[in-house]
This record gives sequence, structure tokens and C-alpha cells, in this order.
Amino acid sequence: MPIFLQPRMLLTAAAALALSACFGTPDAMKGGGTKRSGGATAQRPQTTGAPSFTSAAARQCAVDLRQAGVKFTPLPNEDHGGGCSSIDSVKLLDIGTPVTNLGPMTCPLARNFAAWVEYAVRPAARLYFRTEVVKVETYGTYSCRNIYGGRSGRLSQHATSNAVDVAGFVLADGRRIMLDGGWHGDQSSQQFLRALHKSACRRFGTVLSPDYNAAHYNHFHLDMSGNGYCR
Repeated sequence: MPIFLQPRMLLTAAAALALSACFGTPDAMKGGGTKRSGGATAQRPQTTGAPSFTSAAARQCAVDLRQAGVKFTPLPNEDHGGGCSSIDSVKLLDIGTPVTNLGPMTCPLARNFAAWVEYAVRPAARLYFRTEVVKVETYGTYSCRNIYGGRSGRLSQHATSNAVDVAGFVLADGRRIMLDGGWHGDQSSQQFLRALHKSACRRFGTVLSPDYNAAHYNHFHLDMSGNGYCR
């Protein structure tokens, strides 16, 4: 059953201006799919049954989401085989801004993603475009595959529900600011996307942009592995 949480607190105008330089976040939210071709072969999931968190850190993460006013539901722990799994994962239902294609996300990833949208994406849209973000478009989260979808190599963080690929943003005036085109697009789009990239590097363990390689020309890859790898 979904967990219905307290309404989200709105940023004040003064806070939004203060956030425009660094797009920070409250301490409580900082925190400690669809199968694609290629990569590991998924088996029928082995499910533990009722949703349950396996660690104190995951339980605290759920508390953080609740305190932030995020609407979510815990998911059963699943071993998909081949090293692929969804452990201590949640389904984000409402973070204040609609997001497409979200599947299972580890709770820390979900917590940091929700904070990034609230305290970086939304203020940046107001700063650079003088309007609101009405939708975040992603390519999804869980996918049992190797990195880059290759037949060999190590598993992607997507294989453990620990990554999300962000494709772009829809504004209230109808404009779509996409990584494909916007990263090297007009000045406002470049400033907006680079501000989000900088903020993401403060929230996620690994952040890959179109500057990383050709495989990321159209999205930000955000995951909770690593220790501040930002490209």
C-alpha cells in the first residue's frame, strides 16, 4: 500500500535566490525497468515477500523521505539472478514534480533524486527560464545489464536499481530542455543544464554527462556508487 506523507513545504522567494548559486539541500535529504538489450541475463525474480528494509540506513532513508513530504511505496526485495537485484528499493509516486519512467530505485538514490529535483531543478528553471518545470523525463532506473549494454564487462549500477538516466525537462511554457541538443544549445539551456550537473555532483556518487563519452550524449547518468566521480 502507498504511504501518504505530509504536504511538501514550498521554498520562499528568498531561499530560491540563495539556492541559485549552489542549489543546496537540507541535511535530511543529503543522505549518507525495463530490461535493455545486451548485458547480464535476468532470471525469474526471487522475492522475499512483503516489502521490508534490510538495514538501519535504509530505514532511516525512508524516514528522510517521509519528513521531506515525498510520496512513495517500499518494494519487495528481489534477486533477479546474474547479479541483478532490487534491494531496499522504493517506487517514487509523487515528489512534487511529475517524473517519467521511474521504476525501482534504491532508497538513497530516490531520496537524493527527489531532493535534486526539489532544490536544484526547480529553482534553476526559475532562475534561467523564469518559469516552472512541470515534468522531468528519464530513460528509467532498473535494467539488468552490463555498463553501456555490452555483452561483457561489469554490471551497470542500473542492474541493482542504483541509477537513473535523466533525459530532460519540460517547462510550463511548453519548452523541452533536453540533454540531446540543450547541452550544446542556446545560452540559457547550457547554463541551466550545467548548473544541474554541478548540483548533481554534490548529491550523487557518480555523475556522467554528455561530456563523458558518446554513450551519454542524451542524458545525465546519476548513481550512488563511487565517491564523487563527476564528468
